Amino acid sequence: MRSIGEMARDSGLSVSALRFYDRAGVLVPAWVDPVSGYRWYGPEQCEEARLLTRLRRAGMPLPDIRLVLAGWSGADTDLVRTLLQAHLRRLELGLADARSEFSAVRALLERKEIPMTSLRTAAVRLTVSAAELAGALDAVRFAASADPELPMLGGVLFDIEDEALHVVATDRYRMAVARTGTAGHGGPRVQVIVPAPLADAMRALLNGEEPVRLSVDGDRVTLEAGDRQAAGQCLDHHFPDYRRLVRLPAGRRAVVDVPAFRKALETGPVRASEPRKEDGVSCDLSVLEVTADGAVTVCEDSDDDQNHVAVNREFLLHALAAGARDRLILEFGAPTAPLAIRRPDAEDTFSLLMPVRLEN
Repeated sequence: MRSIGEMARDSGLSVSALRFYDRAGVLVPAWVDPVSGYRWYGPEQCEEARLLTRLRRAGMPLPDIRLVLAGWSGADTDLVRTLLQAHLRRLELGLADARSEFSAVRALLERKEIPMTSLRTAAVRLTVSAAELAGALDAVRFAASADPELPMLGGVLFDIEDEALHVVATDRYRMAVARTGTAGHGGPRVQVIVPAPLADAMRALLNGEEPVRLSVDGDRVTLEAGDRQAAGQCLDHHFPDYRRLVRLPAGRRAVVDVPAFRKALETGPVRASEPRKEDGVSCDLSVLEVTADGAVTVCEDSDDDQNHVAVNREFLLHALAAGARDRLILEFGAPTAPLAIRRPDAEDTFSLLMPVRLEN
């Protein structure tokens, strides 16, 4: 018999993924300790777990996987072959449909007129408060992407317009925006994407009280703090139109005491998300609810009310830390809409977290 930790190590599935598949009735442990609830797996279940991982990577739905594993452990290989062939056929049809739609989208893209003007043509010189810029970078840095396939998200956007500097980062699943005032520009809008390592180097300079100087000249950005500077090349990409992405309808708002809420998240119930198809990795979800009296509670794992919102717990803890306040506003829309985390004293500095669909 293998413990759940040993099973995770030998099968390549995470512990949270194994718990998820147990609750889904797909890979149920051979024995569960009635006192401790600890899961134990039989020797043959390691092969089943590896098979399960491959089938999920191929996008097979859980009901079909359940039947494949049932046929795999028995003598009904015809059922297994039939299910595999049926899923492969669905994938082929889906791929053909996707190719057709993508061809149409590419044709539209080729006809679309792309403005030839650049938001990075003018040289910019401005000053900004070191403390405010440090706070802005601290508020957004956690949301920058590390995905090499999306290099345009691998940095922090500096969006300069009039007397304001918006600092933005996103990895698709979360977005953070912060605003700080500037002096000395007041001109047309200029945008640059500062690579994450350069943004970190800039943040390391922002320890004093004196204003710092920020300059953009072509594809080079420089931050000067006294006799020290951090400079480098901007990323040669276009950042998504974040202003479009943050246009959210008003939702239910609740003020949370951050230390108490953080403790509730860290010690409260969690449930595992459905593992990603590409790598079988799962994450811990916190399921949130706004009660009638305006409090935010962390729900039990079995509570699947349509008004509950499930979010990646680690991401939410990061957003609370980046909020840097003892009290923050949580704004809930529909269960499928992003969760907004705002500062009561500066609502133009905020984070957005995409919810995670609950699997019953």
